[in-house]
Amino acid sequence: MYLERYNLKGKNAAITGGGQSIGYACAEALAEAGAAIYILDFNVKVGEEAVNKLKEKGYEAHFVEINVTDFDRVEAIAKELNEKANIDILVCSAGIDRSGTAAEDVSEELFKSVMDVNVNGLFACNKSFAKYMIERGEGNIVNIGSMSGFIVNKPQFQSYYNASKAAVHHLTKSLAAEWAKKGIRVNALAPTYIETPMTQYIKDDKEMYDQWMDGTPMGRMGFPEEVASASLFLASPASSLMTGSVVLIDGGFTCY
Repeated sequence: MYLERYNLKGKNAAITGGGQSIGYACAEALAEAGAAIYILDFNVKVGEEAVNKLKEKGYEAHFVEINVTDFDRVEAIAKELNEKANIDILVCSAGIDRSGTAAEDVSEELFKSVMDVNVNGLFACNKSFAKYMIERGEGNIVNIGSMSGFIVNKPQFQSYYNASKAAVHHLTKSLAAEWAKKGIRVNALAPTYIETPMTQYIKDDKEMYDQWMDGTPMGRMGFPEEVASASLFLASPASSLMTGSVVLIDGGFTCY
């Protein structure tokens, strides 16, 4: 009975940033649960490689090139995919970091680029795919935020990134409240430092790495699969009473 609530057979899931790291792990988790997967990624090479890996494992998978900051293109893709197959689940994992710049030195280009992908792009995907979910009276959206939306990280400077992820969390709650009576659930995950190419600079800086690990009760970074397992929970009927939640996956980092 309970395991069956994680079953996604017959469902279609679109994952932005699904070509690698957290996005790919989420795609793999949903595929294993039975969903047909649509990888949406800016990087054609990694997107196609991700689809091939899923197909080699026997899963149904498709690739679509996307630039989440292009609202018109996002709307066109949402329309195209929903004409082919109803997209029941949307996971928004596309994002950029670019940490390390002190606030007084942040350029307009840097600030806008982070906000454009992490906030504007996520909103474009949420609203474009939700339109079709609303027409059907059901749908499920999982946004990837960050524990940085709750805290001020140290020792690195990243005010702009922190602000973008706080916006993701509040946007998630706002959309959840707005769409709940239309049958749409919207939740978010807020991971700690996850071992991905985006966070390799952490391990390359021993002083920073040691400080981060000292601040984490569990004493380690996370893995994409640990975020993906939570995405499966939020994307499935197992979490049917949850909407507007931002779930921390931080190894206890925010306990201090």
